[in-house]
Amino acid sequence: MSFSTSFIPEIRLADNIHTMIGTAAKAQGATTATLVIDGFLAQSGLASRIVESLEQEGIAGRVFSEFAGEPKLAHVRAATQAAAGSGLVIGIGGGSALDIAKIAACCAASGEDPMHYALAANPLPKAPLKKIMVPTTAGTGSETSATNIFAGPEGKKLWIWGAETKADLVLLDPVLTTTLPAHLTAWCGLDAFIHAFEAATNRNTHRGAQFYAHEALRLLTASLETAVREPANLQARADVLLASCYAGIAIDNCGTAVAHNISHALAGLAPVHHGLATALGFEATLGWLVDADTADLNAAARACGLPGASDLPAFVSRLMDRCGLVRELPTAFGAFGAADLAAEMKAPENQPMRRSTIRPVDDADINAFAARIMALPKTK
Repeated sequence: MSFSTSFIPEIRLADNIHTMIGTAAKAQGATTATLVIDGFLAQSGLASRIVESLEQEGIAGRVFSEFAGEPKLAHVRAATQAAAGSGLVIGIGGGSALDIAKIAACCAASGEDPMHYALAANPLPKAPLKKIMVPTTAGTGSETSATNIFAGPEGKKLWIWGAETKADLVLLDPVLTTTLPAHLTAWCGLDAFIHAFEAATNRNTHRGAQFYAHEALRLLTASLETAVREPANLQARADVLLASCYAGIAIDNCGTAVAHNISHALAGLAPVHHGLATALGFEATLGWLVDADTADLNAAARACGLPGASDLPAFVSRLMDRCGLVRELPTAFGAFGAADLAAEMKAPENQPMRRSTIRPVDDADINAFAARIMALPKTK
């Protein structure tokens, strides 16, 4: 019954709250700020509007947007250079932008290369730059997480984690999520659902995290399909964005499990959207997982409005259907087989997610899951 919860940043939610970034930055005491923003958002004019709002508060702003896709070491190094000399880093975009921004805020403060901190090789700086995070997708929960992921020099995913990477302020603005295409809304929302579910049911779970995880499951069960089908529905968008944030708090405390073992393993083979990969891994393993029939699994099912854990596999598959999820992998995966995926699932960097799963995951389970995933069509 004993637990402790990690630090939760200040969180503000409102329509168009992003227009107050200049005021928020001034309240953080900044005189210079670096904006790390997704390239397509920068091109939309959002970056220039934010820089203008900073300048109105007497804050000199610069923009870094030279990245695309999953964060890579080169992106993090370039963002660190851009943030050097700033007092504040503002991350705006999906999980990639936020992770890059948070790592850069640490590395720019210390002058160290990101690889200095990868996989907890060295302690993070105790005085990182101040950080404001503004998610524009509702999935990763990076805005409230102490875990940050990027591809290292060999293309494998690496982690930098620690309270020093956390935001000082989180601004949740559903208006910024309304242009997200339906399939990305679904992929990101399902990622948030799985974050909440795995944090609420794995070996590390506790009541402090379940408070947020169960509420995230309730919000997503009620609103994700609406957000996918009605992109301008700000109430649904706000519910999904808040759920993603809460799920981020939950995994910050308890981590994830086997579905994320699979999604990270897939990303080790070829580029794939994290939300899609995680959803595919979740559906492929959920029937096996709920055979554990634990109290936590049943509590998570009730948070989704279900009688019990045995109802979860059919419910999740129907939710994915209603959200338009297509069960297929990118064509690049045609070059790999089940043995390749199984090897990635067994890789050292993916073992924490394997070990945290409530059921023991033996090698035969991994081989079966890998075969199931790699049998999917590869047509995207």
